[in-house]
Amino acid sequence: MGKTYQRIDGRLRAFIEAQPMFFTATAPLSGDGTVNLSPKGLRGSFAVLDEHTIAYLDFAGSNAETIAHLRENSRITLMWCAFSGPPSIVRVHGHGEPVFRDDPRWAELRRHFPDIDATRHGLRAIIVVRAGLIRDTCGYGVPLMTYDADRDLHGRRFAREDDASLSAYFAGKEHVATSIDGLPGLPLPLPPNPAT
Repeated sequence: MGKTYQRIDGRLRAFIEAQPMFFTATAPLSGDGTVNLSPKGLRGSFAVLDEHTIAYLDFAGSNAETIAHLRENSRITLMWCAFSGPPSIVRVHGHGEPVFRDDPRWAELRRHFPDIDATRHGLRAIIVVRAGLIRDTCGYGVPLMTYDADRDLHGRRFAREDDASLSAYFAGKEHVATSIDGLPGLPLPLPPNPAT
């Protein structure tokens, strides 16, 4: 019932680009480390860069586990589920890296997200993932659910922050600069947010 793909294109690309949310999973190398699973939403914050490369915007939050795990070992899995229409689940297993604001690639990567206002949401990194294994499965067990809209709470909360106050916010959170397992997380203070 499942199929392996060589690239992200055609029907597969259309499917993942149409989903209003996806999930990321990462883990540290330590056998007793904390596995992290995160939901990601907000239309326009995800992009297929080419047939083997995906990127998404990493926004302000009270943890930075994905960033910490990627900095340590780069392993990541992304998953999309069809909550409406024909049942399907797509997983991209690969290696990723966080690209921070002071990286020379920042401006070019930001161009892939034209609908996201750079002054909102506390944008702190762009996660770039290179696909290694691309698979789909039936998704028969995924419930049917209706997408109504993105919540505006995150944007309203972080739109009132500037770079200095956002860095102070992150510094006050226990697991942003350092992960739950003690790995280096988000480098602080944040570099200025380039106007892109």
